[in-house]
Amino acid sequence: MSSAPLIRLANTNDAAAIGSIYAPFVRDTPISFELEPPSVEEMQRRIENTLHQFPWLVCEVGGEITGYAYAGSHSERAAYLWSVNVSVYIHPCYHRCGIGRALYASLFEILRLQGFHNAYAGVTLPNPASVSLHEAIGFRPVGIYDAVGYKSGRWHSVGWWQFLLQDRSPTPLAPLSVDEVIIDSVWKTAIDTGLPFLKF
Repeated sequence: MSSAPLIRLANTNDAAAIGSIYAPFVRDTPISFELEPPSVEEMQRRIENTLHQFPWLVCEVGGEITGYAYAGSHSERAAYLWSVNVSVYIHPCYHRCGIGRALYASLFEILRLQGFHNAYAGVTLPNPASVSLHEAIGFRPVGIYDAVGYKSGRWHSVGWWQFLLQDRSPTPLAPLSVDEVIIDSVWKTAIDTGLPFLKF
């Protein structure tokens, strides 16, 4: 390894590497319900738009991006403000290296720092590896959207899992932006939370 593994915020310069990890999931599987892999420019736009309010993290090993995870709005309705949807994607050469668990651990610690309370993950079924990862981390199943998406000549169901980030406040404050928490003294501790899970 040319450098120690690290977890950091993504930036638009990572778009090509992130896109290359994501593209096979779009092109070859029903895991993503997109039909065409996004261009580098589109991936740059997504990263740039997301990072104003929600974290988008990459795991870098030896200078190579091996996986990424991000959060996004659960719904645009105001009462959903404290809930997020989360996703994680790992390069196929780096499965079983603890990257998914590591990225989620760092992502969740940042989301707690921001003031979010609930995280939700949707998994196209069947996908036993993804289900195992989410349940091992502590997600609990909350329901299935039966045959909700049509792709590659078939209907596909999506299971939903919920993770409680922190106890729900009876009077929650509006979540902070990424820009607001990145200057907090505990930011470095939060983003490094997942490093002990990496198996390198």
